[in-house]
Amino acid sequence: MKSCVAVNSPMFARLPSAAARCNRGGSISTEPRINDRIRVPEVRLVGPSGEQVGIVPLAKALELAQEYDLDLVEVAATARPPVCKLMDYGKFKYESALKAREARKNQAHTVIKEMKLRPKIDPHDYDTKKGHVVRFLKQGDKVKITIMFRGREQSRPELGFRLLQRLASDVEELGFIESNPKQDGRNMIMVLGPHKKKTEAMAEAREAAAARKADRQGRPAEDDEAPAAAEPAESAAAAAPEAAEETVDAPVGDEVSDAPEAAAS
Repeated sequence: MKSCVAVNSPMFARLPSAAARCNRGGSISTEPRINDRIRVPEVRLVGPSGEQVGIVPLAKALELAQEYDLDLVEVAATARPPVCKLMDYGKFKYESALKAREARKNQAHTVIKEMKLRPKIDPHDYDTKKGHVVRFLKQGDKVKITIMFRGREQSRPELGFRLLQRLASDVEELGFIESNPKQDGRNMIMVLGPHKKKTEAMAEAREAAAARKADRQGRPAEDDEAPAAAEPAESAAAAAPEAAEETVDAPVGDEVSDAPEAAAS
């Protein structure tokens, strides 16, 4: 007769759980196997310049890697036999990281901004909200316009529709109506899409920032040249009165000194 053992007995307490057994091995590495980590009898070898060497024993491939002072990298582990290439693995990882970072820099995420308005919005508030919508569209983002109705305003949906049409016509140079106005409970919703793509907007923003930076760096040099050019002008202006005094005093002195002689004669 089989005996039953309680689940909470010390025997089960000493057994490792499934989660502990799974976590014992650590995380699975996504990097390719290189050099001595490759555990197959033979590989299909690709040379440093991309030439096909053929199927060779693993020992021969490692010997060629040492001869070229390169690494033997497994590039296709699922092939039979696996495909390995002779390359500088450190340089390969560095270039791959640069490409990934450049790709993330140029990657554009679609963002939907939201702007809420009231049917009886004040003209000044309308201009402020419209300014935000213009800024969002220039950045290449979509804008969700929500008209909020309260109380008896729900019986006048045409007010919200006209307001949405007015806003769409005011920003038609930057965006278009992607989703027509529709009633959603107490709200009326319309989505505006930008004419300019997100990547183009990001590129223009980077160019504008670079131009502003170059302008700021160029100003100090101009300011330094301005005082240098002003110094000769100041010295010339300072010398001008002295020359003027000399030219004015000389004739006056001559007239005063000549007057008594004329009277005496």
